[in-house]
Amino acid sequence: MPVIEADGLTRTFRHRTGLLRRATREVPAVRAISFTVDRGELYGLLGPNGAGKSTTIKMLMTLLAPTAGTARVLGHDVVAAPRRVRASVGYVAGGDRGLYERLSGWDNLRYFAELYGVPARQQRRRIGDVLDLVSLGDRARDRVEGYSRGMRQRLHVARGLLHDPPVLFLDEPTIGVDPVAARELRTLILRLTRDRRTVLLTTHYMAEADELCDRIGVVAQGRLLAEGTPAQLKAGVVGRRPGRPPTLEDAYVQIVARADQA
Repeated sequence: MPVIEADGLTRTFRHRTGLLRRATREVPAVRAISFTVDRGELYGLLGPNGAGKSTTIKMLMTLLAPTAGTARVLGHDVVAAPRRVRASVGYVAGGDRGLYERLSGWDNLRYFAELYGVPARQQRRRIGDVLDLVSLGDRARDRVEGYSRGMRQRLHVARGLLHDPPVLFLDEPTIGVDPVAARELRTLILRLTRDRRTVLLTTHYMAEADELCDRIGVVAQGRLLAEGTPAQLKAGVVGRRPGRPPTLEDAYVQIVARADQA
């Protein structure tokens, strides 16, 4: 059984417009997306900002209810059994939000360990383990306000792993960090799948998706346009230049162009 299943997953937002004559306008964010992710797989949703990637993850995490379609995580329906889903997943978002700057890295994780329900007798060991995993053990007692952006993002990863979830959602985890920090984060993400942890990654960086993902779903305007391994997607590129191997960017551009023409 797949660890993650999305079947016709759809989300439409309603916006009110006008001052005198109020009208409701429906804006589709995700349009009937279907895919599965197997245990231990690193699956990537690749697309530009506004493609519906984050909205898809929020539905899978039970933060947003689907307008239509169904989704399951570890066999639990995201609408019928949201608590079971939340207990099974970790979430890491890109950016600086979600940390308390005047607390140390250790105290941040101790606070979130309480929220995640990590038993008190296990907290010290678990916090130490995740800090070592993200290479922040030597800065654990320093205030987060003194961390670089890359260090903060690694602390976000540690927070998402505190309750040792079998499924991890990474929403643009390397956005806004410098190239060295991004490389360190990609190395860390690869390590996370070695213990058969299932990872769903969203990104708009072509090279990142090519390097990390076992399979990729190409997303644009809320639709899943194509799916396959990086090699399969690149093999579908037509009109290759002699002596120049196709890139994932070539594949993405052609997939979107074909969808626009259809």
